[in-house]
Amino acid sequence: MGDLISNLSLGFSVVFAMVPVDLPGIGVVPLPMNIFLCFVGCLVGTLIGVLPGVGPVASIAMLLPITFKFDPVGALIMLAGIYYGAQYGGSTTAILVNIPGEATSVVTTLDGHQMARRGRAGVALGIAAIGSFFAGCVATVTIAALGAPLTKLALIFGPAEYFSLMVMGLVFAVVLARGSILRAGAMIFFGILLSTVGTDLETGQERMTFGLQFLSDGIDFAVLAMGLFGIAEILRNLDHTETRDVVKQTIGRLLPNLQDFKDSAMPILRGTFIGGTLGILPGNGAVLGPFASYTVEKKLAKDPRRFGQGAIEGVAGPESANNAGAQTSFIPLLTLGIPPNAVMALMVGAMTIHGIVPGPQVMTKNPNLFWGMIASMWVGNLMLLIINLPLIGIWVRLLKVPYRLMFPAILMFCCIGIYSINSLPTDVFFIAGFGVVGYALIKFGFEPAPMLLGFVLGKLMEENLRRALIISRGDMMTFIERPVSAGLLLVAIVLLAIALLPSIRKSRDEVFTEA
Repeated sequence: MGDLISNLSLGFSVVFAMVPVDLPGIGVVPLPMNIFLCFVGCLVGTLIGVLPGVGPVASIAMLLPITFKFDPVGALIMLAGIYYGAQYGGSTTAILVNIPGEATSVVTTLDGHQMARRGRAGVALGIAAIGSFFAGCVATVTIAALGAPLTKLALIFGPAEYFSLMVMGLVFAVVLARGSILRAGAMIFFGILLSTVGTDLETGQERMTFGLQFLSDGIDFAVLAMGLFGIAEILRNLDHTETRDVVKQTIGRLLPNLQDFKDSAMPILRGTFIGGTLGILPGNGAVLGPFASYTVEKKLAKDPRRFGQGAIEGVAGPESANNAGAQTSFIPLLTLGIPPNAVMALMVGAMTIHGIVPGPQVMTKNPNLFWGMIASMWVGNLMLLIINLPLIGIWVRLLKVPYRLMFPAILMFCCIGIYSINSLPTDVFFIAGFGVVGYALIKFGFEPAPMLLGFVLGKLMEENLRRALIISRGDMMTFIERPVSAGLLLVAIVLLAIALLPSIRKSRDEVFTEA
């Protein structure tokens, strides 16, 4: 307990540290830069969640070039704020416009918008913010408590165990991905294939470069991410006619009454537990949390017919699960170096760009980064509570901005941002090409997120596979002879086999459509 308190003290000292900043015309002035970046991340995240068609994956991909100008700790604090801030903002759009600003806010539209149509929009927004704040605080405590033990456990992992862990993580990603298991698996293999493009560091041989010099260093992570999610998202949003059913009723009071709190207390607790647990899974468990929470609340309700008609439990539970899952998904990233979803894959890319190797060494070699990010989540949750509720009038006005007025600026920002990294015109053409590929994948029912996970983990898997085989002198049995490695592979095989059973596949599909 004493170690935890001292570590958290370190984290808060990092967050509130005064950093000397050279301001033009003024000189060097000490400023709380990390607090400022946390606030910017939360504000931008809320804005992203509020504006339909701009998700955190696309936004973080577009903002990666900006982070080069900041200290790694501040940059990652800002990116983390964007991620969990978008979860808050997505509920505003879901309740007021009946459009989920985020995939995890889909369930909130069912009862949240009905509450808004009945003149209870303020109560729905209030309970969503309170539930999210509570869940975020609990999830942050969970990260702080589990961080050190998991890191110590991860330090006993060798190359064989890491390879098996990544295989299990990719299997989880396949099973928990929305849509067909076969398509999700194909996307992961495609991502792994793309990760092998470039010069082999062991042999010096070029692989799949087709004689093109600019491919000799491989495909840049920022280029792939910005194309697949930034440009493809623009094309997808321009593809369909935009309709927004903004509620005409007044927002009303934001603070729920005593009965609302009584009805919401247990759903918030259950949602926090469900979302927090699923968020830890090395797959896309954070997305599954709100759906699972809604299903549980509907089955536990005395009158399930109320759901879909404006039941406050249908907002409180999923919104708590949403935010808890968003924050506990940092656990496998910070302790094991395994990204559980596309956003965390982008965080791995940001850490790598800043010269930080994701994994258990982060806590020992970069304690300021590890505990600074955890402390920033507490500060960020408080900021989000302040940002969301008092400024609700501004968010309502922003909801009326047509997407056709936003996309030229987003497109320009993508091009300028990607060009600023390496000053290569080919990078701009690449993001356009990957944007078209990403759009085509979406149109044909393929989810691009598993492909990004495959790309990030592909390089790490190859590296650990080679190390394990060098140590064992080419003996593939090393992955089975080592107990931890064998156990992880067994879990992956059993999970995949179960997921392929017809009855389980049907139940899996129903989880996303149950509500």
